[in-house]
Formats: sequence, C-alpha cells, structure tokens
Amino acid sequence: MLDFCQCTRILPARHRRRDRSNRNIMQKYEKLEKIGEGTYGTVFKAKNLETQEIVALKRVRLDDDDEGVPSSALREICLLKELKHKNIVRLYDVLHSDKKLTLVFEHCDQDLKKYFDSLYGEIDPDVVKSFLFQLLRGLAFCHSRNVLHRDLKPQNLLINKNDELKLADFGLARAFGIPVKCYSAEVVTLWYRPPDVLFGAKLYTTSIDMWSAGCIFAELSNSGRPLFPGSDGDDQLKRIFKMLGTPTEETWPDISTLPDYRAFPQYHLTPGLTQACPKLTARGKDLLQRLLVCNPALRLSAEEAMAHSYFNDLDPAIRNDRCQ
Repeated sequence: MLDFCQCTRILPARHRRRDRSNRNIMQKYEKLEKIGEGTYGTVFKAKNLETQEIVALKRVRLDDDDEGVPSSALREICLLKELKHKNIVRLYDVLHSDKKLTLVFEHCDQDLKKYFDSLYGEIDPDVVKSFLFQLLRGLAFCHSRNVLHRDLKPQNLLINKNDELKLADFGLARAFGIPVKCYSAEVVTLWYRPPDVLFGAKLYTTSIDMWSAGCIFAELSNSGRPLFPGSDGDDQLKRIFKMLGTPTEETWPDISTLPDYRAFPQYHLTPGLTQACPKLTARGKDLLQRLLVCNPALRLSAEEAMAHSYFNDLDPAIRNDRCQ
C-alpha cells in the first residue's frame, strides 16, 4: 500500500532543495498552448526542446501559507510513480520552483469527451470493445496494486493517435487496504456515481470504479450520450432506479443502514437497461447488466469483466498486448 503520509513529509522538502536546478530544467520545455484545467491546475501542451517530444505540463501554483504540494496533486504524484502501465498516463518528471509544481506527462491527442464531441456518426462496435477492454485492463492493474481511481469519467480517459486509451487524473485516487477505512463520500462525478456512494456509503472497494466503467461503456455504445445525466443526488438515484429497478433489502441487504438512505418508489423499468443501449449485442448487454448492479457486492471485478464472452472476438493484438 502506498504511504501518503510519507509522501507528504518527504516530497516538498526534496523538491525545495532542487528549486534552482528545476528552473533550469524547465527551460528545456517550450509551452505551445493551454489545453485544459485539471483537478488542481492548468494543463499545457509543450515540447521537450532536447528530444522534440510533445508532452503535457500540469502546473499547480502553491499557496504561500502551505507546506507546499496540494494533497490532490501529491496523491497523483505518488500513485503515478508506482503505476507504470500502457493504459495509464505516464508521468515523466516532477519539477518544483517559484511556488509552482509542474508534472510532466506523456501527451495524448484528446480525452474521451472530446472524442465524443468530434463524432459525426456512431462509434464502430470494435472501437467500443477496444476502448472498454483497455479501460478495464488499466483498472485491473490499479486494483491489483490496491489503488482506486474514484473519478472515472470521459474527461479523465485520454486517447492517443494510435487509439490507445489511458486512465488519467488520479487527483481523487487513493490507496486502499484491509481493513477498508472510512473514505469520503464526495467522490466520483455525479453522472458516474454509484448508488452506494449516493446513499452516503463511506466503506467501499473497487466496485466504485466498476460502476463508473459500466456508465462509460453505455456512453460508448450510444456514441457519447450519457446514461444517467442527473441534476442532483435525488435525480441521479431516480434515473438509476427507473432503469434498473428500485433495490430492496432482498436485492441489497442492509441498504437501509447507509448514512443517507431514503426510500424511493418501486419504479417500473422505463426503459430497461437493454433498451437504453440498443446497439449493443446480447453479450454486450449482459456484460453491462453485470457492471451496473445497484448492490456493490454483486458487480463484476475488472478481471472478471475482461474474461466476459463479449470480448471473445476482440482483436488479438489488443488482448495479447503485454502493456510494457
């Protein structure tokens, strides 16, 4: 398990000693354009003048009265230094100077949200399958190393020119262990938030990411149309229960003991999940139904999802990629 307390103690001091050298290192990067705002700062497209490689610079301005590095940025640094995988965005370097922290990442051409916005038609079913498998493979790697992402959404999935999908923005991620500790319920963008978190659960596992993956799978199959675009927590739960059915103590034991539990009507399925994603094959719909389960204990794991028959005809080059 990654020791965030240790990172907090060591990282700022180490970087302070390197201020002058890091200012010199920064000169080798030429900023080309601003490309977005992350969890904790501004993101620029830049060029490494020594190698001519295009990179992404995430810049964070540090508070004068703070020890240095914001906790969200610190989490990303610690996690990404450990998570080296083809389906996780690569962190090349960490620079600190003049009240600024700069993370140097590999550059990807766009995120999944921009990919959706650029579409003029439907996404090819083979592309849907490829993107989902790569998402699950990245998650399986994270989960095998005791890391939850906790903020999966199209904006945090990057796609490069080779159609390789990479998990990014681990600002909300944290390591987990046994016993599971009390986590904040304020995680996961609303549309991708599972019912257990919406009901205030603070004890959760990898299942939180699997719900989000299911929502993204549905969105992929519908060429970018969100499955549950709720306006607030109650509206989000209502949309979920109208599509999946309202859970009961029989289908989800101890649901009524969750901190923010409130009763909802027993909705009729209008429409059901399979009708909401008509372009999916029967196997695709079965996989989706096994990911989007209200009871978190019944959701598939990433490894289980990768073994589903939906992927039987996946391009072998993608399935057998060693992800070095």
